[in-house]
Amino acid sequence: MFEKIADFEKEWQSESATTLKMMRALTDASLKQKVTSEGRSLGRMAWHIVLTLGEMGTKAGLPVESPPEDAPVPSTAQEIIDVYEKAARSLLSKVKELWTDRTLTEVIELYGESWTRGFTLYVLIKHEIRHRAQMTVLMSQAGLGVPGVYGPSKEEWAAYGAPAAE
Repeated sequence: MFEKIADFEKEWQSESATTLKMMRALTDASLKQKVTSEGRSLGRMAWHIVLTLGEMGTKAGLPVESPPEDAPVPSTAQEIIDVYEKAARSLLSKVKELWTDRTLTEVIELYGESWTRGFTLYVLIKHEIRHRAQMTVLMSQAGLGVPGVYGPSKEEWAAYGAPAAE
């Protein structure tokens, strides 16, 4: 849970930069990659991350610049990247404009539960991290190099000349 806007800002800048790093590794062809025929495609997963910024933000009282919840998945990775960048900037801007350290403790209703605004921001980040992790599996299956996030990826270990951990 966040108790200070500055703490959220620092964490959001880091995590949204990491999400962009992941998204920039996508190709248009990779967007169709799925684990199973019923599962979300890599493009749908990336797009879900984008749409959640507006969906959750709006429900929390932050009018984030983002497409509507039912917007179709774009056909290009670059469009997903561009819209994510805009929505991520908008989210941070709206938090700083409309909320204060004091209002982070206020309780709001989301998804049938009572959350503080600070907890809402925490969940938003954790949600994004969760789906980024899912993206790494799909990226590997699509033959893409997976960027390291909280440490080197297998591909990055190889670039360092070191064997990847098993």
